[in-house]
Amino acid sequence: MAADSSGTVQVLVVDDEEPIRNALKKFLAQQQFEVYAAGSGEEALQQLRRHRISLMLCDIRMPGTSGVDLVPQAIEIEPELAILMLTAVNDATSAALCMQRGAMDYLTKPIELADLGRAVQRALKRREMLLENRHLNQWLKEEVTTRTAELHRERQKLERISVATLEALVNALEAKDPYMRGHSARVADLSATIAHQVGLSDEEVEQVRVAGRLHDIGKIGTREAVLNKEGALTPDEFEHVKQHVLIGSQILAPLVHLGDIISAVRGHHERWDGTGYPDGLRGEQIPMAARILGAAEVYDALSTSRAYQEKLTPEQAIQRLADLSGTVIDPTVYDALATIVGRRGTLVFLDEGGGAAT
Repeated sequence: MAADSSGTVQVLVVDDEEPIRNALKKFLAQQQFEVYAAGSGEEALQQLRRHRISLMLCDIRMPGTSGVDLVPQAIEIEPELAILMLTAVNDATSAALCMQRGAMDYLTKPIELADLGRAVQRALKRREMLLENRHLNQWLKEEVTTRTAELHRERQKLERISVATLEALVNALEAKDPYMRGHSARVADLSATIAHQVGLSDEEVEQVRVAGRLHDIGKIGTREAVLNKEGALTPDEFEHVKQHVLIGSQILAPLVHLGDIISAVRGHHERWDGTGYPDGLRGEQIPMAARILGAAEVYDALSTSRAYQEKLTPEQAIQRLADLSGTVIDPTVYDALATIVGRRGTLVFLDEGGGAAT
């Protein structure tokens, strides 16, 4: 709140009736405010120029400059001014007009002192919040101006911060299942490598990496009994599991800056031949990031130990994926993955115990 050098909040009472003016001034002084008074709009403007007023209580009906006309003039002098209007019972229309012009609230005469006290505190609190927002906005503008050269890096930093909690949730979810532990991290790293191999930009590669970290966030909504089931899923259970891509995209939807990451999470179980889910997209209708995630996830499933299967070597996994190229997997993505595996000879992943395995 704006205050004088002593720290006291300054209030201005504007009313052409001296008894009301004095009564309001006495009450507010008892509330530890420093109170000034004006009997007209012209006098009020002089007081506003002379003092750092935080709150103005203003009558609507006054000779000369009315309260309705005083409001915008007062705000022009003191843009941070909180204004409470005092109105007669039959003058609600004028009070509403004052609020359209910048007043915060109005009280109907005769005024109960308890109501006045609460209204004053509400107005000052709202003013304080508006000031904080204004100061924050000003700070943000200054930061943008002085850090334009760093904007791209800062944006990436903010994106990482915004998804950190969701990544922690994914890690906590996977930690419950020794076979799934580290799955999203592995898929993210492999997907980013594939994205680079197919020629995506550095920014797009980073988006694919983030999408990989978050691609199974929707499994938070999948029943644990289904997640942990070792045998084949029933049709109903499979339909339940398929919902995780929709749940995931809904969880991420409020983070609008994620953009294409959300569509990648939604579409990572689409198939090249159009038989995937949830939307039955075909071929290049499927976002490239989703196609990459889908291939990386299948590779990870084949090349890591699962309750229902032994893990394959990287070469064996690539051979198995060759049968899926052109039906489940985008052939271009398969070729990139095969190139990566062939170049490395093997892909080093985090094993179930947290160490390195080949």
